[in-house]
Amino acid sequence: MSFKDFSLPAVLRTFKLTYSEASLFASVPEHAPSDWLTQTLAETVPLGLALSNEKARSEMIIAPVLVEVRRSLDHQVGLFSGVELDVDAAQGLTGVCDFILSRAPEQIFLSAPVVSVVATKPENLEGGVGQCAAEMVAARIFNERAGHAVDAVYGAVTTGDNWRFLKLTESHLTLDADEYMLHQIGKILGIFRTMVTGL
Repeated sequence: MSFKDFSLPAVLRTFKLTYSEASLFASVPEHAPSDWLTQTLAETVPLGLALSNEKARSEMIIAPVLVEVRRSLDHQVGLFSGVELDVDAAQGLTGVCDFILSRAPEQIFLSAPVVSVVATKPENLEGGVGQCAAEMVAARIFNERAGHAVDAVYGAVTTGDNWRFLKLTESHLTLDADEYMLHQIGKILGIFRTMVTGL
């Protein structure tokens, strides 16, 4: 079993989490995208959506958005793509995360604290929520083992065009009741900046 095998009910049951849905980021201010991101997405979004597979959307849509988050925070956060997060194979907390953001700026290796994981799905956001939640549990354990526990670990599930966010605090998982579209890029950037800085 790995992250991708988890449904949301299985995560809640296995790790004894309570669950709710709430508007998590409605008051978060937008962050204007740079000219670089605006121009890049103008070229890459039509390609990523036309190809309609996870790899294309990850490379052409999601990666530029996350690079922009890192750039906007003066490169003081780590951004990782396709990195293994093997925490506890017996519980299924193992596998490759599509993207990870950490508060440590090192890029040679993954350092705690991991503050956000991003799971990409070509079509079905709901199908990725369980996977993302399992990755968030693994990130929390990774942080605790490294002596860098954080108050909350965040997650995002995205098709590239649609984005849903999650928050894990102690034993409670919250799914953001709001769904954001890529044309709301300023809001999406603001949310990621809030998740990473903890403000």
